[in-house]
Amino acid sequence: MESNAIEIRNLSKSFRGMYALDDLNMTVPVGAIYGFIGENGSGKSTTEKLICGHLVPNGGEIKLFGRDYRDAGVRVRVGALIENAGCFPGSSVWNNLMMQAINLNLENPEEEIRRVLKIVRMEDSASIKFKSCSLGMKQRIGIAMALLGDPALLILDEPINGLDTDGMRIMREILVDITQKYSTTVLISSHILGELEKIATHYGIIRQGKMIQEISAKEMESRARVFVSVKTKDMKGAEAVLKAKFDNVREEDEYLRVYDMDDTESIVEYLIKSGHVVSEIKKNKIGLEEYYIELMSGTAARKEEE
Repeated sequence: MESNAIEIRNLSKSFRGMYALDDLNMTVPVGAIYGFIGENGSGKSTTEKLICGHLVPNGGEIKLFGRDYRDAGVRVRVGALIENAGCFPGSSVWNNLMMQAINLNLENPEEEIRRVLKIVRMEDSASIKFKSCSLGMKQRIGIAMALLGDPALLILDEPINGLDTDGMRIMREILVDITQKYSTTVLISSHILGELEKIATHYGIIRQGKMIQEISAKEMESRARVFVSVKTKDMKGAEAVLKAKFDNVREEDEYLRVYDMDDTESIVEYLIKSGHVVSEIKKNKIGLEEYYIELMSGTAARKEEE
């Protein structure tokens, strides 16, 4: 049994002499939901297109399930939704899926279409024309198309962009389902980090074509800085008092945050002694978005020093 679905070593890709990817390394374990994070133009889509064989690299190595990514036997194990579903607007959901199933030369296409429609919660929408579907439905149809043939690896480029809260919830449920029930590995790029944080088991953070950090969700949880959030009537006065005693105090999101601290009782006691009444206090940990911002600002600062 292979331990990694994707292994990339020293991958580079340039367009007109400009490097989109520069010596990129990446490891996606089998069964992971791998959140691929980076600002626009960082190289996420280029990496995904290279893995899918849509682009040819300048150098480096891509292995899928331990085999060269160009190997025909491994290519059939990959499904992808990059940019859009590529459906015919005037055709029904069923007919679009049937055309793809025939294109893939699948056995029992009707059975396979029913299977993928059930996975994406669209069993009752098969007769609707694609052009009449909402954005969320279109994204789910794209995932259904990518799931035809039961791939072991699913590559999704920004599938939750533009979705409403309910659409994002359904998408989360679908992605967790396919990893747990079908043992599918998912590589998903997104800049909606709060949503990604709810489902990802691993993260890869890319900047200017280089992998800055790969980390599991468990590792990130253990590394994330703790802080205490406080609200008082006199926020400015309380901030001055806290800064006199604690090293890292900042006002953020209408709270005073005391970083690297989780002892709420001693903070309350100290503020009361200093004449401040605490109206609200809670313990927190830095989430994915803040972790990402801190990592990016640290990387940028190091680049400036160089």
